[in-house]
Amino acid sequence: MNGIEVEVVETSSLGDRSYLAHDGQVAVVIDPQRDIDRVLALAGRLGVRITQVAETHLHNDYVSGGLALTRLTGARYLVAADDEVGFDRLAVSDGDEFSVSDAMRLAVVATPGHTFHHLSFVLHGPDGPVGVFTGGSLLFGTTGRTDLLGQQHAHTLAEHQHDSVRRLADLLPDGAQVWPTHGFGSFCSATQSDAPVSTIGRERQVNPALRLETDAFVTETLAGLDAYPAYYAHMGARNSDGAAPIDLSPVRHADPAELRERIADGQWVVDLRNRKAFAQRHLTGTLSFGLDGPMSTWLGWMAPWGAPITLLGESAQQVADAQRELARIGIDRPAAAATGDPDDWAAGDDTRLTELTTATFSDLAAARTGHLPHGLPTPEVLLDVRMSNEWRTDHIDGAVHIPLPDLPHRLDDVPAGTVWVHCGSGYRAAAASSLLQRAGRHVVHIDDAYATASDAGLDIVNAKENA
Repeated sequence: MNGIEVEVVETSSLGDRSYLAHDGQVAVVIDPQRDIDRVLALAGRLGVRITQVAETHLHNDYVSGGLALTRLTGARYLVAADDEVGFDRLAVSDGDEFSVSDAMRLAVVATPGHTFHHLSFVLHGPDGPVGVFTGGSLLFGTTGRTDLLGQQHAHTLAEHQHDSVRRLADLLPDGAQVWPTHGFGSFCSATQSDAPVSTIGRERQVNPALRLETDAFVTETLAGLDAYPAYYAHMGARNSDGAAPIDLSPVRHADPAELRERIADGQWVVDLRNRKAFAQRHLTGTLSFGLDGPMSTWLGWMAPWGAPITLLGESAQQVADAQRELARIGIDRPAAAATGDPDDWAAGDDTRLTELTTATFSDLAAARTGHLPHGLPTPEVLLDVRMSNEWRTDHIDGAVHIPLPDLPHRLDDVPAGTVWVHCGSGYRAAAASSLLQRAGRHVVHIDDAYATASDAGLDIVNAKENA
């Protein structure tokens, strides 16, 4: 790209991307996550100096590292002039242009929709526009969701989103790269990305905002929006006030006696091991949020905001990795942590340890036809903890539906009897099963892919049949 390179800093656990664009000497960073050590390390490896940091919007799904990065590097901090913030910044507006170096220039384009004051930044090289950093506006095959500022604004912002995407398409050539922040698993996107990379030309062919007229786009977008994480309510304020630097110093160690007390108090003591290890053996009263899945999203959504969280990991590194993920969403300091295995956490007391029974959809189908597999209890309740859009698309006949984020507040709504729990892949069902087990329920975790349920012979109720 005419000597210009764009590096991706991916945060797959939250479904986001940050970017570092450079010419071999100086760099601009777009939408950095809070753990800016990753960005600083990348700049160091490349031998480039960060001179500008730009925010496409005040983020709702993570705490920004932009302010901390500018203070460490002396870079200019480009933030929308219309956003009210509690820190010094270079206030930028539609039409502004900034020289990053002799080879790079940024042009500011107002693209409201995801938020009212959302901006995109067009990256120009010596021969013209190279691409555009679109934040939560134009995503790969989709757009940002429009309801994060309240349902009362969702329709208006969806209309803005449609106009904004079309404006970018009119401004830029087909070959211009698109570099969004959201869409890779983040609940900030209306739907998930349909490709790993994209261009303006490709988006003209596939993006609903460019294929549909305004009314149809608005209707389709609003109809597809599902719930989003509860912790989003706290991110905007943190980012507008200016987040404090991240603190990743080691978490205080908890001994087995303290773990016993925290569990007895009903606190969130979280087992970070994978769900299969949890099912085999775990400390009674702990909750399964394996670090091999989107731990921070679901834990941050479900745990009461500000409640003490204790982390149990196989190693200090596993705890540190979880601590970093939680700090990205504003859970700054876990209350305590312990490492090792369940025997260590129980201090050798087997009465404090338990297991979680697991099954497959084939086991469920067999049980429903009167051929209960050996060792499994009868499925008296089938609980589906997928999100509402997933349930509306199709579900197993006879299942009870409670979305996973609602379960902590709706445990009493789960009918009496042995509960078999499923989700889409097994991860969310593990968290739900551990919550139910902690509440004293007899639980079976269906650790299986929902896509196999029909092949197993289970009756599926689909949307067309409900229509």
